[in-house]
Amino acid sequence: MSVEQTGRGRGHEAVVRVGVLVWLTVVWLALWGDLSVANLLGGLVVAALIMVALPLPRVPVSGRLNPLPLLELVVVSAYYALESSLQVAWFAIRPAPTPVSGVLRVYARTRSDLVLVLWTDVLNLIPGTMVLEIDRRRCVIYVHVLDVGSDAAVDKFFRITRRLERLLIEAFERPTGWPYSRPPAPSEVAE
Repeated sequence: MSVEQTGRGRGHEAVVRVGVLVWLTVVWLALWGDLSVANLLGGLVVAALIMVALPLPRVPVSGRLNPLPLLELVVVSAYYALESSLQVAWFAIRPAPTPVSGVLRVYARTRSDLVLVLWTDVLNLIPGTMVLEIDRRRCVIYVHVLDVGSDAAVDKFFRITRRLERLLIEAFERPTGWPYSRPPAPSEVAE
């Protein structure tokens, strides 16, 4: 590792630490609801104490940010959230029995912790779905889905999850892929 790379890494780490300090101070000010010198100084002290007493683990993040798939991801996620909200509202007022719900297993195509967590976060934001468990070792997530009463509803859920995962990979991963990513085996998909 060259001196330049080490210097850049330290500079990046310092910027991240200052960012966390500023963010915690802003949260402190928002909680107090009053912008004053005393609250600002108190927030800086509390933020520094939190950073020293409860340090966050270092999470290696590599890759890139591609704005076009990220923009598409935001639009698609908003659309799915709206569509699902209307579906949940319809299920609540329609004169029919409640839909059949169930837990579905989804295999991830990425080994990136960042993409896996963002993927589950986006799925949790869609009404009618809730991620129940993440098996990080096997890259499997278990999702409770409101409507699994038909093959079409299950297929639609899997299409949505695959599209969201693809957009997240395109938005946050390197073009060559992550060193540990692998597509699921055929036996994993056909369940």
